[in-house]
Amino acid sequence: MTHGGPDALGAALHDFSTNANACGPCPHASRAVAQADPVRYPDPLYTALRERLAAFHAVDAGRIVIAASASEFISRITMAVARRGGRKVRVPPHAYGDYVRAAAAWHLEPVHEGADLVWCCDPSSPLGQPQKDLGACIDGLGDGASCVIDLAYEPLRLEGALSLGAERLDAVWQLWTPNKALGLTGVRAAYAIAPRERQVMAAQLAALAPSWPIGAHGVALLDSWILPACRHWLAESRATLRAWKAAQRAVCESMGWECLPSVANYFCAKPDAPYSPERATRLRAQGIKLRDAASFGLPGHVRLGVLPPASQEALRRAWG
Repeated sequence: MTHGGPDALGAALHDFSTNANACGPCPHASRAVAQADPVRYPDPLYTALRERLAAFHAVDAGRIVIAASASEFISRITMAVARRGGRKVRVPPHAYGDYVRAAAAWHLEPVHEGADLVWCCDPSSPLGQPQKDLGACIDGLGDGASCVIDLAYEPLRLEGALSLGAERLDAVWQLWTPNKALGLTGVRAAYAIAPRERQVMAAQLAALAPSWPIGAHGVALLDSWILPACRHWLAESRATLRAWKAAQRAVCESMGWECLPSVANYFCAKPDAPYSPERATRLRAQGIKLRDAASFGLPGHVRLGVLPPASQEALRRAWG
């Protein structure tokens, strides 16, 4: 699986390959992580953390499942579905590769209908668009099937709103990974909210986790995520990102790129010339990294996280 972010050369100066909040890191969350006590283990059941997250989402604490990361939860729930006899999986046409990777590890067959495990996104990656068949996916779930909606980019939605109402959300697993929104992707921590009628499965997933899936720094990140100060900072950052995104699309279009629609802090584009390995190497030498979208099922396109104007100008100069 190809990922964005640092590589063998380290971190790129102008890294368009990840979708982290470029306004970050959130100072309140960063401070909380820096002040975390790494001397002691966290509570292995994360009792207080789960209660605070549950209160924030207005759900029962028994529905909160702590995860080491989104990818770890993807692997764990796929394993749980397979252990329960699941044999089929459904993923969006263009989606994060770990869904399929985990399914392949447990020999789940990709299908369009009748899946035991269904993956949904809003906004989706790499397109940054609401999933068009989201409601139908949920309404069409078979008895015992599990549906997970990946909400990694919901906090970074710059237009519109989540298309699912409270009743439908209560019927699916909600996967939250706040580190992108807070600009702290190096701190690995996530959580899921189980469907209203799936607390038994939530307990089973908790039992399948390794001891202490997140450490003190992850606990601090998730604790800070729900603080009013962090929510205020996040709202202000979205306003900045909207302006940067409009400017970045204009830069790309001025170079002859075809930009696809997106409601999030990233978008896909088809450059005027192929993003070949040779071109990628040349750009990387100038401190610029893009994300080839071929692994998402979009050959000939790149995905670009929204960055500040100085980085946009560096891309414009280097591309030509």
